Amino acid sequence: MPVPDLSSLPAPQIIEEISFEAILSAMMDDATARFAAAGVAYDVGNLETDPVKIVLEAAAYRETLLRARVNAAARANLVAFSTGSDLDHLAAFYDVTRLDGEADEALRRRVILAISGRSPAGPEDWYKTAAMRASPRVKDVAVYRVGTGPDIRIAVLATDNFGEPDAALLAAVDAEVQKNSVRVISDRVTVLSATSATVNVVADIWLLPTTPMTVFEGLEANLRAALASEGGLGFNVTRSWLAAKLHQPGVQKVSLSSPVADVVVDDGAAVKVGTVALTFKGRDR
Repeated sequence: MPVPDLSSLPAPQIIEEISFEAILSAMMDDATARFAAAGVAYDVGNLETDPVKIVLEAAAYRETLLRARVNAAARANLVAFSTGSDLDHLAAFYDVTRLDGEADEALRRRVILAISGRSPAGPEDWYKTAAMRASPRVKDVAVYRVGTGPDIRIAVLATDNFGEPDAALLAAVDAEVQKNSVRVISDRVTVLSATSATVNVVADIWLLPTTPMTVFEGLEANLRAALASEGGLGFNVTRSWLAAKLHQPGVQKVSLSSPVADVVVDDGAAVKVGTVALTFKGRDR
C-alpha cells in the first residue's frame, strides 16, 4: 500500500483563516451598535485619531495573535503539520524516534510508515519502517517477495553517494530487519542495493559563443546531482531527460549517442550514472 500523501488532504476545519481587518470590522460594528443603543451618535470611526478605534485596533491585533497561537497548537497535533519537538512527541506515540540529524520531513514519512505497517504478518511497510530507521542515510526502500516462497528482498536507496548504498549502510539495514522483533519467523530476508541499473552517458556538446568553459566542465556534476535529486525507485532515465539535464543555460546543442534507448526499471529498482563521456564540439549560434 503506498504511503498516504498528507499534502493532498483538504485543510482541516479546526484551523481557521485569520483576518485582522475582519476582526477589527466586527469590533467596530459592535461598538457602533452599542453607542446607538445608548443613544449616542458615533460617526468618527474613520478617523485615525479616534480613541475608540485605536483601542479596538489593539484588541483586534491581540485577538489575531491569540487565534494564530490556537491554530499553531492545532497544527502541532497533526502529523501533516507538526514540526520540531511537537513532531517528536507525536512520533513517540507510534514508537518512532528521531534519528541523529534527521529532518522533520523524513521523520514524518517514517511515522506514516510505522502507522501503516502495524498490521500483522510483516506487511511491506513493516519492513520498510524498520529499514528506514536503521540510518538517516536511507532515502527510500523497496520491499518485495521473490516468487511465492519465504524469500523477501529489501532494496535500499541512499541519500548520498548518488543513491548507491555502501557496505556499512547495507549492514546497518540488515542488522535492523533481522532482529527477532522485526523479522517474521517464516521469512528469509536479504538486503541489497536498489541501484541495479547503470546508465553510461556519451554526448557531444556545443556551447553558445559567449558561454564560459566552466559551464561545460560542470555538466557531468550537474547530471549526477540531478539524478540523485529527481531519481529514485521506479524512476526511468529517458534519453530526453538526459538531454534536458545536459542542456544547461549556455549550451547550444546536445547530441546524445549513449544510451541508445531509455533505461526502464521496475518499482523496486533505481538507476545510477556510470561513466560520463562528454566531448566539447565547439561553439554554435
